[in-house]
Amino acid sequence: MVDESTKKTLSNIPLLQTKAGPRDKELWVQRLKEEYQALIKYVRNNKESDNDWFRLESNKEGTKWFGKCWYIHNFSKYEFEIEFDIPVTYPITAPEIALPELDGKTAKMYRGGKICLTDHFKPLWARNVPKFGIAHAMALGISYIFSLDLG
Repeated sequence: MVDESTKKTLSNIPLLQTKAGPRDKELWVQRLKEEYQALIKYVRNNKESDNDWFRLESNKEGTKWFGKCWYIHNFSKYEFEIEFDIPVTYPITAPEIALPELDGKTAKMYRGGKICLTDHFKPLWARNVPKFGIAHAMALGISYIFSLDLG
């Protein structure tokens, strides 16, 4: 179930149109442009609402993504590496986002610090192919983990 705050966040991230993955050479370039536009809009929205919490970049092909995300709790900033690969069946299959440093820290994480999103995320993603992209995965995945007690 998606709460009202998450719905509002999602409504401010542009929806994507191109149904293409890394195997679709020409269409993948178009999809990547849409992905970057959505990410830029999401980051801009976050900065405007004083909620800047991640940086991402990709390899040249747009198939491997990495960066940092952070969480502020009790005036302390906790920073984590973030990484994921784009599945060859993308966008039908959502990326598996990992925070390797949090491996084993919560029941919502599994091998390698990958976020367990089966119940929360995958059905929503499946209903929104090809409209959802990396920015949506960040909003639904990482922000969900940060809403849990990681202590």
